[in-house]
Amino acid sequence: MRNTALVLLLGAGAGCYTGLDAGASGEGASGSSGGSGAASDGVDTTADDTGVPPPQDEGEVGRTGLRRLTANEYDNTLRDLLLGDEPQSALLLPYDKPTPFDNDYTNQIPSKALVEGADLLAADAATRLLEDPARRDQVVGCSPSGPGDEACMREFMARFGRRALRRPLSEDELALLLHGENGDDGALDYAVTEGDFYVGVDSFLRTILQDPEFLYRIEIGTPVEGTPGVYKLDDWEVGTRLSYFVLGSGPSDALLDLAAAGQLSSPDEVRAAAQMLLDDPRAVDRVARFHALWLGYAQLGIAGELAVAMVQESKALLQRVVFDDRLPWQQIFTFDETFVDDALATHYGLTPPGSDVPQWVAYGDSGRAGLLSHGTFLSVGAKFDDTSPVQRGKLIRTRLFCQDIPPAPPEVNTDLPPTGAVCKEDRYAQHRTGGCAGCHGQMDPVGFGLENYDNQGRFRDHELDNPETPDDESQCVISGNGEIVDVGSFHGPAELGELAISAGLLNRCAVQQLYRYGVGRYELDALDEAFVDHVLQAVGDGEFEFRDLVIEFVSADAFGYRREEG
Repeated sequence: MRNTALVLLLGAGAGCYTGLDAGASGEGASGSSGGSGAASDGVDTTADDTGVPPPQDEGEVGRTGLRRLTANEYDNTLRDLLLGDEPQSALLLPYDKPTPFDNDYTNQIPSKALVEGADLLAADAATRLLEDPARRDQVVGCSPSGPGDEACMREFMARFGRRALRRPLSEDELALLLHGENGDDGALDYAVTEGDFYVGVDSFLRTILQDPEFLYRIEIGTPVEGTPGVYKLDDWEVGTRLSYFVLGSGPSDALLDLAAAGQLSSPDEVRAAAQMLLDDPRAVDRVARFHALWLGYAQLGIAGELAVAMVQESKALLQRVVFDDRLPWQQIFTFDETFVDDALATHYGLTPPGSDVPQWVAYGDSGRAGLLSHGTFLSVGAKFDDTSPVQRGKLIRTRLFCQDIPPAPPEVNTDLPPTGAVCKEDRYAQHRTGGCAGCHGQMDPVGFGLENYDNQGRFRDHELDNPETPDDESQCVISGNGEIVDVGSFHGPAELGELAISAGLLNRCAVQQLYRYGVGRYELDALDEAFVDHVLQAVGDGEFEFRDLVIEFVSADAFGYRREEG
């Protein structure tokens, strides 16, 4: 529909924008109390208006850039629109480097590869749908009387277009889609020429699924009075922001109906909508993905059935704590049961449940508890074909505690394992001397507290023998003693989780990481930290439910605004 706009994106920075051919809010949007006031040609007509009042605390509105759908979000959106499993878009869309999250818009640079990938994905999705008549008819939603049934085509375009672009299509846009710029070269005209209504459907789908507004979450909003660069989002934009945050997919018809009725304009209305979305099964997947990206196990170094079982184990824990039992979020690090079948239980050294189907099994006195005991988490940070106390310690310090650890000096070759002693604790002790002591003194003792667990989560009490050395490392006993310097000592994942919670090391980091995930940017400034403070104050400094954290996040007044970059 507006492929030229997508091409123009190649010359624009992905980080900031003041308006695109966003189609604005179209006919039907003007009834929304949060309407953007933009014209149907995409030109913002509100720049000289009086504007809208600022949020309750203007100092909590962080800067926001132009955000492209990640591969995961693209797949989720396509699945929901076309009612079926679609191919993995990660094969064709540009790679989103995790930072740790995969939605950092500062890295989403427009490219020719995006244009070409979007074209191929749209064509493949349209073809696959039309090859499945039952699914096709469900998506189209009406039975055409013939190739030129304009009423059926218009109804389909309006309904599908609203879902795909997350706002209503204007009459001008529908006319362009139906009949093209010349009045005889639109989707309906192709259908008539070919004598097949679904040729027109194919043409429309290929167009809409590579439209900039489908590929990007475009937010324009209305200027805030007296505050240059700050804009209040309209209800369609709030609904889209909310849906992708909670579900990782585009807004449903029910959420879009709320936007159309102007019922996403206030924090209380957004709170109610968020509670509805958190009851959607897709929210479980989104929460699981957030934690997997946050803690580094979204892509495992383990393959096969073992990896599948471990991922299922971690997702089951999050679902039980966050959704099923509605327990304090902190219990994901202290939970005394895990979800395993016989094979995974045996792998961990736990008592098998006597089933090939996963069951909840008690950890007992194994020293394990919660997510830090899972093979997913324990597989992260492996190095030199073994565990790395440095990498594990750094992961916990930077990801779980949100503490800064500077990178190694450029003259230090981190690809070489430490040498000079037989046992690992003695070899790594060299790190904690001289100029390296400051950082390694923070990381290594934490990592050694998990050393009894190998890089697949199995318990061990002796080191692995390295066949490339003359020494027998298997004679080295692993103490498993760890320390969070200036906080306390621990032994194993259960004690690490308890210590981190009692020392108050998790809550602020959880809010910061959720904010990074929500805003699509890693680096935080004073405005961002003010928002974090607001949410943290709302949930308290003790135990809280993760659902409550999400709800407080989205119902903050600042959630409905954006601030331009730069």
